[in-house]
Amino acid sequence: MKMFRVVVNGNEYQVGIEELQGGNTSRPTEARAASVPRPDKPPVTQKSEPAKPVTNSGSGETIVAPMPGTILRVEVSTGDAVAKGHTLMILEAMKMENEILAPADGVVKQLNVSQGASVNPGDILVVLGT
Repeated sequence: MKMFRVVVNGNEYQVGIEELQGGNTSRPTEARAASVPRPDKPPVTQKSEPAKPVTNSGSGETIVAPMPGTILRVEVSTGDAVAKGHTLMILEAMKMENEILAPADGVVKQLNVSQGASVNPGDILVVLGT
């Protein structure tokens, strides 16, 4: 019997597989799996560059979702003053936490998402004004 280490959805297992001789498949193969404890890992946080605005019109800078994901936390409210580099929200994508940062100083004129919202690339998250 050969032993293999298999990782499924972040869980690690040791699996024993028996090779049958002569192609005999009438007998079921015995497989044993044992859970191997893993230390808890803290969530990975990726420090993003300031979000790139799509438009810079008279109404302000529009900040869009750079990738599909879920809004974990919203750190600002409508009317809040923010400085360049200020964290506006945390976007979870592929089990990574991505900070959406203010690209410039301004005031939150419009907030289009809330905690738990799913977003797609290009969805408008925030509009900053002066």
